[in-house]
Amino acid sequence: MAETDPKRLMDPKTGFSHQTGTYSSLRPPLPLPPINQPLSVAEFCLSLLYRTSTDGSTAFVVNEIAGESLSYSQFVSQVRSLAYSLQQRYSLSQNDVAFVVSPPSIHIPVVYFALLSLGIIVSPSNPLSSNSEIAHQIQLSKSVIAFATSKTFHKIPSLKHGNILLDSPEFLSMLTQSNVDNIMKSVKVNQSDMAAILYSSGTTGRVKGVMVTHRNLIGIMAIIHRYNMNQGKDNDKPPRRPVTFFTLPLFHVFGFFMLLGMVLSASTVVLVERFDFEEMLRAVEKYKVTGMPVSPPVVVAFVKSDLTKKYNLSSLQRLGCGGASLGEEMAQRFKKKFPNVLLTQGYGLTETSGGATSVIGPEEAAQYGSVGRLAENMEGKIVDPETGEALPPGRRGELWLRGPTVMKGYVGDEKATAETLDSEGWLKTGDICYFDSEGFLYVVDRLKELIKYKAYQVPPAELEHLLLSHPEIVDAAVIPYPNEEAGQIPMAYVVRNPGSNITEAQVMDFIAKQVAPHKKIRRVVFINSIPKTPAGKILRRELVNHSLSNGLSKL
Repeated sequence: MAETDPKRLMDPKTGFSHQTGTYSSLRPPLPLPPINQPLSVAEFCLSLLYRTSTDGSTAFVVNEIAGESLSYSQFVSQVRSLAYSLQQRYSLSQNDVAFVVSPPSIHIPVVYFALLSLGIIVSPSNPLSSNSEIAHQIQLSKSVIAFATSKTFHKIPSLKHGNILLDSPEFLSMLTQSNVDNIMKSVKVNQSDMAAILYSSGTTGRVKGVMVTHRNLIGIMAIIHRYNMNQGKDNDKPPRRPVTFFTLPLFHVFGFFMLLGMVLSASTVVLVERFDFEEMLRAVEKYKVTGMPVSPPVVVAFVKSDLTKKYNLSSLQRLGCGGASLGEEMAQRFKKKFPNVLLTQGYGLTETSGGATSVIGPEEAAQYGSVGRLAENMEGKIVDPETGEALPPGRRGELWLRGPTVMKGYVGDEKATAETLDSEGWLKTGDICYFDSEGFLYVVDRLKELIKYKAYQVPPAELEHLLLSHPEIVDAAVIPYPNEEAGQIPMAYVVRNPGSNITEAQVMDFIAKQVAPHKKIRRVVFINSIPKTPAGKILRRELVNHSLSNGLSKL
């Protein structure tokens, strides 16, 4: 934090200080445990669970497809049993890395909490990753043991302590040790210790391993806990037991921190191994789901699909959207179709251990297109990428962030760490953003993804939001395409609605009527689907590579 108290100098409406060029959070400061107090994020979450009014029989995790469930009392018992079994059977040391590559299952939260409680670093990966991607991640993280399944373990190279298969009798026996509390070796985990190595999306380059500490995650958990407590105060009626349907992959930062956070409110989590939109709607009706963390493609599907009329979705109270940008027009259309569901947006990165801004309550949610205000204990800057000048509200530049949730760095990559984290602890996000006159943040686009048309900068996200507003377009992505005269031109990949015959000329004309001449789309290709990360971010690199290698017909 800055030595001068920025709160004293800041504008109370925006959080901006002209003296320091810094934005401070408008949320009340959030006390965190003393930094020198030994505390794992698992211990922090479980200590708050014990204060929640749950009798232990409440279901924690339900695997909808497999028909399996785990109550909170079973969960706590299995976490302790697995931690004890790992101590007894494997000579793992604190700060060893455990690689986890498995589809969502009721075992994943048990594995995460057991490892975190022992001070072993969790490194979860996408089970659909290729053998070479997994080899790269294991090399980066220096994993010594892996938790996998009989379908994924073949992708993992030989490790010092081998693999533990989550669908094997050996693993199940590790969950059922009784009376382990008195014989377990106590483990002192420092908050500054690494808790997880999470992999960045790699939308513009090879994935990097982000080092997240227990302190980083405790910072996020404290924010979630405050939100839960305030929600209870705001309701006149006794709050309904939260039931959350997880559309998020548990290896991605959004799913990872949300799964840990579910414990704080004794929420029931409904998981599916593979996401299917109609299966999700069916589960909302069956389990009376109250909330869902989602990525923008799910919100778009809610808006555009007629399947929503087939199911009773009346239990649904809230959708929290993150992972990628959602346009203002799409947020308004969601509100019109589902007036009783609060749609809130947030913004965060793997490098901020998850949420760095958030929208709280209906009043803030009415700021359509915004990703909310700076989270508790966070500071921000908007920096001109060319001059390095810190910019006031209304001006666009690169967003820099500082606070207790900012990562330790990239594992095994000092150069990338130094390029991203400066000596004062500021994280350069690579996102072009601005704050408005009330301290709300708006994300314009990725700095590296801006299209340079002649002397102008064209944000792809702006054009994508416009394309998605067309009734005959299901999905779209905009990329730069080389052009001798202009340098680059905006080129659109478009997924048509089934039965639509919309043409390239109609798409270009639709956009041309709504934008300045330099932002016009000058080339359109129709494809079956847009390649995306599990969190819904467009993999532009794949589209650029296809366009440059004359691979348009292959898509």
